[in-house]
Amino acid sequence: MMTLTTLTNAAATTRLFCAAAVIAVAFTGFPLQASAETFEVKMLSRGEKGPMVFEPDFLEIAPGDRVRFVPTHKSHNAATIDGMIPESVEGFKSRINDEFETGFEKPGFYGIKCSPHYGMGMVMLIKVGEATLPQSYRTVDVPGRAKPRFEDLFEQAEK
Repeated sequence: MMTLTTLTNAAATTRLFCAAAVIAVAFTGFPLQASAETFEVKMLSRGEKGPMVFEPDFLEIAPGDRVRFVPTHKSHNAATIDGMIPESVEGFKSRINDEFETGFEKPGFYGIKCSPHYGMGMVMLIKVGEATLPQSYRTVDVPGRAKPRFEDLFEQAEK
């Protein structure tokens, strides 16, 4: 025969177990990790769109997804562009010739460049989650060859 004390202890144990499970999921981020994807971007000296390109040069990803930058040809890296990342996000800069992977948690747009080839227009744009392209991105001072590429990327982003 179950007593009131036994039932109370069982209910308390069940609540404690459920709370622990919720905390474990919150701290490990299990739901985000289970659905997150990793996208590969090649850094090329010559690609389908010409010299010094990222392929693809435009990505639409979900918050929590990751991007792996692969220097398929030598002398490339991936770095965020000042003024082209969401507020309060810390930028990144990979080392030359090194494969680099990073996660994108905050929704928004991320302008990416290859530091050695920025002047040759080697840029890309990543859209994370639901976001509207900030008009301020259009006024960021970029090298001449990067301007037309960014105009194309901005047009893609606004479709």
